[in-house]
Amino acid sequence: MRIGSEEHKQLFCQWFMESHRLYEAEQLPWPQLDSTTLERLQGIPFWDEALQTEKKAGKMLEIYAVTVQDPLIREAIALQGQEEARHGRVIEYLIDRYNVNLPQKPERQIPDNLEPAFIKFGYGECFDSFFAFGLFEIARQAELMPEAFFTIFDPILDEEARHMVFFINWIAYKQVQEGRGWLRPFNSLWQYTGALQRRLDNLSGITQKKKSSNKQKKKSSNKKGFTATGVKAFTLNLTLDQFLEVCLQENAKRMSRYDERLLRPDFLPMLTNVAQRLLKLLPKRRPNPMANAA
Repeated sequence: MRIGSEEHKQLFCQWFMESHRLYEAEQLPWPQLDSTTLERLQGIPFWDEALQTEKKAGKMLEIYAVTVQDPLIREAIALQGQEEARHGRVIEYLIDRYNVNLPQKPERQIPDNLEPAFIKFGYGECFDSFFAFGLFEIARQAELMPEAFFTIFDPILDEEARHMVFFINWIAYKQVQEGRGWLRPFNSLWQYTGALQRRLDNLSGITQKKKSSNKQKKKSSNKKGFTATGVKAFTLNLTLDQFLEVCLQENAKRMSRYDERLLRPDFLPMLTNVAQRLLKLLPKRRPNPMANAA
């Protein structure tokens, strides 16, 4: 099968639509949580960002799909918009059910130039999901939440993997149709570099805000958040190369479920493989005996 052909388009669009699952947030088997687990869940810092991202993506793709000329691609992109919006409803339901306290913020504006926004979002989703697969498995092994909780979100992460595969095939098809297929590797490098830079900028901004408000938060320091209550429990003995190994394994596992003729987002796994091999060549840090004594 030739990438960018009519056969390719039929495959990635039909596969995407036929693999759509029907469910709504209130139908999922949400577990009861004890007070310790509930506090840990409420302290996870990314619910606000996840909710805003999914709600914005759902609306953006709904509007963008209307502008797409090809009826099959239009239907598939509209379906992804529905799934992104449903992810937002799942997170919103979780927030309400478990009384997660989030600051009130205005909804994010939909950009005027929708196609470049969708492309930026698609590469960003590939970037975030690759590492989310690893973090999800690490949290599962550490039993930070009841298994029922992971059972709910495992299929949702599979939907994110579906979105990644659909996007990568759509952008490849689009580039070939526009006579720019030879630019695919360079475009991937450019887009992933941009995704990384945006996340580093966000992290830097968050760090600066935390430093400036540390004095004001001392009185309410009993609410420790995700880093203090959860991350230490499963990253204490986890090195960077071990973390990357889990990300690679989980990404490969989820991507293996799809038709072999479909493209996968392989640029980031390739770079991660290289980084992991380089890390293994570095001298191993000796364990600190005083840490164990403490």
